[in-house]
Amino acid sequence: MRMLSPRALIAFTLALAAPAMAQIDHSMHAMPMAKPATVAANADMGDGLVKKVDKTKGTVTLAHGALPNGMPPMTMAYKVKDTAWLDQLKAGQKIRFATDPKDGGMTVLRYESVK
Repeated sequence: MRMLSPRALIAFTLALAAPAMAQIDHSMHAMPMAKPATVAANADMGDGLVKKVDKTKGTVTLAHGALPNGMPPMTMAYKVKDTAWLDQLKAGQKIRFATDPKDGGMTVLRYESVK
């Protein structure tokens, strides 16, 4: 009896599998999809009230409720990702903000004003 070469064996296996593969539904309609980035970006933001802006220390003091990262309600000073923000933030301003999980939530990564 003659043995099949490895190439012939692979070709034979693929030829047998082709009809079965054609029967599989390759659409992605049943695949779970990620949420849009805008939803995810806003989901991790908390509400805060600017209490103080300290340009010399590069911090903004925020009073906030419980944050999505698990931080309880409190008032504390946060570093900011971009010190130019300190020229835009004013005491009494309401904002939504997200913190950096890499440093334990001690830096504001982004913010938006709330009207």
